[in-house]
Amino acid sequence: MSLLDRIPTLSDDEVVNLLANARRLSEQGDEKQKAAAAELLEPLQAEADQRKEARLERAKEKRAATRKATVKAAAAA
Repeated sequence: MSLLDRIPTLSDDEVVNLLANARRLSEQGDEKQKAAAAELLEPLQAEADQRKEARLERAKEKRAATRKATVKAAAAA
């Protein structure tokens, strides 16, 4: 299984860490490391963006539910 295939199974922290490493190697690595990093940058960035958007959406839903419960409790009081 290649690293590209494993990206969806990685934790959020692992994706962010791997993305940081790929960025660093794309600038500071030798030619082989730069090539490997270039192959991973776009899929890692896409996965990181997707996960961030999902986290933000979950937080938004949680805030809305909390706000709704607070308003309901205030109305009942």
